[in-house]
Amino acid sequence: MSRQAERSDTTRAKLVAAARELFARRGYAEVGTEEIVRRARVTRGALYHHFEDKRDLFRAVHEQIEGELTQAIGAQLAGAGSDDPIDALRTAARTFLDACTEPEIARITLLDAPSVLGWEEWRRIDEKYGLGLTMAGLTMGMEAGRLRRQPVRPLAHLLLAAMGEAGMVIANADDPKAARAEVEPPLLALLEGLEED
Repeated sequence: MSRQAERSDTTRAKLVAAARELFARRGYAEVGTEEIVRRARVTRGALYHHFEDKRDLFRAVHEQIEGELTQAIGAQLAGAGSDDPIDALRTAARTFLDACTEPEIARITLLDAPSVLGWEEWRRIDEKYGLGLTMAGLTMGMEAGRLRRQPVRPLAHLLLAAMGEAGMVIANADDPKAARAEVEPPLLALLEGLEED
């Protein structure tokens, strides 16, 4: 990689990191581009060289968080060491619910992203990161004979929607940890309802 490309990547990373910290603390609407460039210690021109506008920068922050969350769920699944696909799905659901109690994820990914990016784009990004993982878990469960066979893709969409709604309940609650405890049993009951008799 050339020095210029390295500098460009570094500048972009500084902007994303600064914006992420500010968006997490105060929300998208309360953060201006001037504050972001000051925090990142770059010029306003650098911001517009890397991003179309503040919304485009927000999208990059949101996608970074979604990618990290997907990696965390994958790592949790790998570390669980269970060959049982139902246990894997439960582990993934619990890891997601835990993440929803984190203020940064709640604020950026669940509260601001749907309104800043619009419902369609928010769902598209959610699917980009979560749909494949969900489909893989369901497919493994069906192939192992633990889940009833049915079309995987629509089922994965419905599970993602249920998890997204559970996340919204947590993010909007006065007590996120209590809300997380409340939504876990019904979410896991949905998974159990898919089990082969």
